Amino acid sequence: MPYPPRPYVLSLAGFDPSAGAGLLADCKTFEQRGVYGFGVCTALTVQSDVQFERVQWVPLADIRAQAKPLLERFGVGWAKIGLVENLTKLPELLDWLRAQSPTIGVVWDPVLKASAGYDFHTGPAPELVRQLCTGLALLTPNQPEMRRLWPAAATAEAAAATVSAYCPVLLKGGHAEGSEATDVLYQNGQEVARFTTPRLPHGEKHGSGCVLSAAIVAGLARGESLVEACRSGKAYTARVLASNESLLGYHFHNQNDANQ
Repeated sequence: MPYPPRPYVLSLAGFDPSAGAGLLADCKTFEQRGVYGFGVCTALTVQSDVQFERVQWVPLADIRAQAKPLLERFGVGWAKIGLVENLTKLPELLDWLRAQSPTIGVVWDPVLKASAGYDFHTGPAPELVRQLCTGLALLTPNQPEMRRLWPAAATAEAAAATVSAYCPVLLKGGHAEGSEATDVLYQNGQEVARFTTPRLPHGEKHGSGCVLSAAIVAGLARGESLVEACRSGKAYTARVLASNESLLGYHFHNQNDANQ
């Protein structure tokens, strides 16, 4: 019996051979969250869940070439951007995406450092952050990334509130302390919602930020509000974190799981 049509979404991200992060993690998440995911490779990495050796960047022209036939053929309503080589060229990519699909919603997960231990980017200039964030559907930094994106603020929370004047910001709480992990959504300079799950003793997972942002994109593509998508994305990610005690989380394999 055929399944009903699924919304189309696009991930522009790096290829992680361990499949914990990047394109492979995004597409696993998309599938289980009930959307059809396309993948455009922005970087080829040599890494595992605990070791990062090197990266080979995909030129911007090749990124566009990968995405163009997909955007021409399919009604892609949402895109997630992860690892990119040069943040100063990201506005050009964003402009190009919007020229191809004027109504596309974009979520940026700012991958500035690999969890296996490699710095991709130093902090961009404030004017570049304003340019990048203006018009985004959501920015999903963890606390160190938020501090790096807006170092003038005294705390990650203050930085998120400031940047949320340009786009909504979901500040991830995985790097904080305490028995609970709380992500906070900011819009227009104000905190608007909190999403809390218990902090698990073996809950650290390689690529968990990629899974969360991909799960949120899937929720948005399925018609959820931003708050609903953040809540359902957080719940899905929590299940991946609880799936086993290794650094590589398991996704789930039936439609009931996908819709939770």
